[in-house]
Amino acid sequence: MVAAKSALRARLLAERRALHPQAHAAEAAALAGHLEALARDGDTVCAYVPVGSEPGSPVMLAALARRGVRVLVPVVRTEDDGTPLALWWGRFEPDSLTSARFGLLEPPAPWLPPQTLAEADLIVVPAVAVDRRGMRLGRGAGFYDRSLPWRRPQIPLVAVVRDAELLDTVPAQAHDVPMTHALTPGLGLVDLG
Repeated sequence: MVAAKSALRARLLAERRALHPQAHAAEAAALAGHLEALARDGDTVCAYVPVGSEPGSPVMLAALARRGVRVLVPVVRTEDDGTPLALWWGRFEPDSLTSARFGLLEPPAPWLPPQTLAEADLIVVPAVAVDRRGMRLGRGAGFYDRSLPWRRPQIPLVAVVRDAELLDTVPAQAHDVPMTHALTPGLGLVDLG
């Protein structure tokens, strides 16, 4: 199972890296429009800051913040031995993000504890792929699988992927937390499961 996940992840990440920058920008603009339609003014949205070849861009979060949506983004921490911990959260302010581990962009302190995820009205999760059952293929470290149990059960879990990354089947393990929706540039919001 782990080998199948690794092989699929490697193939899809290579395809992302090969995407022309203009195509990436067009997909990011489409995702920003779709995401803006999902959040209501005054909502709390726990999302992530797309980096590198990840679908989307920080612009999609900035548009929400300008509307009065409380946007929280993750802060990645590990045990001293490198074991991933549940994500902490910080307020998204576009001009205050700093470079962090794993090539991520994070907000400055003060940070909020993992339990803050229970305040979210919408949770937007990075993914390398997601299948029609809601099974998500992430980067493999397990930060989100450790964090998502803090959410309220009825809150949408939206995996952001490119259109070609919405697959029929993704290898899954018992600890994988299923998504309720996928968000793609061309298809918009797709119900899963």
